[in-house]
Amino acid sequence: MPAPATTAPAAAPGLPELATVPWRRRASAGALHGIGRLWTAWTVALTVPFAAVAAFLIYLEPLTAPVAAASIAHAWIIPELYAFRGANVARPKGARHPRSEPVALGLLGDLLAHRERDLQGATGLALERGRLGAWLVGEGGAVLLAPGGRRVHCFCVTATDSELPPSDRIAHLLLALRADEEGFATVANHAFSGAPWRLRRRLGREVRPALDAARAAAREVPEGRA
Repeated sequence: MPAPATTAPAAAPGLPELATVPWRRRASAGALHGIGRLWTAWTVALTVPFAAVAAFLIYLEPLTAPVAAASIAHAWIIPELYAFRGANVARPKGARHPRSEPVALGLLGDLLAHRERDLQGATGLALERGRLGAWLVGEGGAVLLAPGGRRVHCFCVTATDSELPPSDRIAHLLLALRADEEGFATVANHAFSGAPWRLRRRLGREVRPALDAARAAAREVPEGRA
């Protein structure tokens, strides 16, 4: 008697855009934690030599203090430049489309709860809680506060149609995030990873409440969650 036919398990749903980056490892909490550690190691490797040179110069000759100060400035500026690049993902992108934007904003509001809708209206960023942490979705990227709220990841990613009004761009990214959170983090380009306070310094004052809200939401997610 022939063995009964077995049905192959259905493939896990994923974003179609994953096909454009087949070389990338699918994102996960563990993978993001590893990426964060690499960012920290790289930043330390770039900044510590400048600080060491400054200390050595002052040790040899106190009169070299101005040169040492310039070296210290380099050690400070390098991570600040990385944070500035990360903050760019939360800034407005492209044309404003004043005629179609009100309709797009209404459609985006339908995707958000009341508090998240108010936050998006004030800051331009939509807060979304996920398995990987708390997300802030903007027009040209997303910011992820990892569980515990002690590390931030910035991703550069945009909707395929650049002519969409701003709120439609956010809605497209938000729906993609909800459809496949790990896939979203895989397709997006990692722009920065580091301490939230460093990113906060580079955000506009009107945007900082969104980062604070996301950090508070991330603290509610248990650390080490897969």
